Amino acid sequence: MSADWQSELEQQREQKEQYFASHPRSPIPNHADFAGLDYYPIDPDYRFELELHEHDDKEQITVETTADGSQQYVRDGEFRFEVDGEDVTLQAYQPVGGEDRLWVPFRDETNDEETYGAGRYIDLEPEHDRTDEGTWILDLNEAYNPTCAYNEAYECPLIPMENWLDIPVRAGEKAYPGEPVGHSHH
Repeated sequence: MSADWQSELEQQREQKEQYFASHPRSPIPNHADFAGLDYYPIDPDYRFELELHEHDDKEQITVETTADGSQQYVRDGEFRFEVDGEDVTLQAYQPVGGEDRLWVPFRDETNDEETYGAGRYIDLEPEHDRTDEGTWILDLNEAYNPTCAYNEAYECPLIPMENWLDIPVRAGEKAYPGEPVGHSHH
């Protein structure tokens, strides 16, 4: 049976594409140039139900941004899981004074080749991504590109080094087709 979460994810992808193609607040500077979005096929192996191992000492960290600014986050806890037989740990951050959500950004071995060079983000919201048992659904199929992948005018938080993975994560959004892969912004 095709799981509900898969069709839901497909719908989200379609809605995002429509938003980017036509909405006045689309991050694409010129809608006529919008090349569509590119994704890996949805893969259930990249969807995990995990306990968040909360840190005893929830440290506040400063995350640099692409525009030489910075944003404050709290290191809330970490997710531990296995991707293709490799143990992986990702830190989950909470925006300081922001909304109630967890930000799980990561870089991986696909960056610059198949996916956006600066890495990708996942947002977890308690009402959508938390089970009744209190575990979290961490679905790497939901990994998406920072708005900077489409438009350099945006300010995007850079991914803390502790979330740089040395394995490929072939799930979620690929590099924006309108941007030549390997093209560096620096």
